[in-house]
Amino acid sequence: MRIGELAQITGASPRALRNYECEGLIVSERMANGYRVYDERAAVRVRNIQHLLTAGLTLADVHCFSPCLDGDMTTAAPSPEGLRIARARLAVIEERIAAQSAVRDRLARALDSVPGTPA
Repeated sequence: MRIGELAQITGASPRALRNYECEGLIVSERMANGYRVYDERAAVRVRNIQHLLTAGLTLADVHCFSPCLDGDMTTAAPSPEGLRIARARLAVIEERIAAQSAVRDRLARALDSVPGTPA
């Protein structure tokens, strides 16, 4: 199937698919006219990549799951390595939230100290 067909059945944009391919997460063959052609397994891989990205992982994280991308990741039990990666990503997200919350609080205090500023 061509990139447009893969995009349509997975909901991924052609740009995202080219990015996944550039990252080595999916592969294509090239037709004589230069068009990318993907086999049917690519749709499963793309859906699994989307599943992991939606869960909050990054493409760098997804690389660690490459051996599992051809199966049904939505129902499979997570591996110890997968759990380790997810926990590490969660810690990063929580650090970012804490940092942003601290910035918000400083800004709110600064605004509260300005006389005549409506709340």
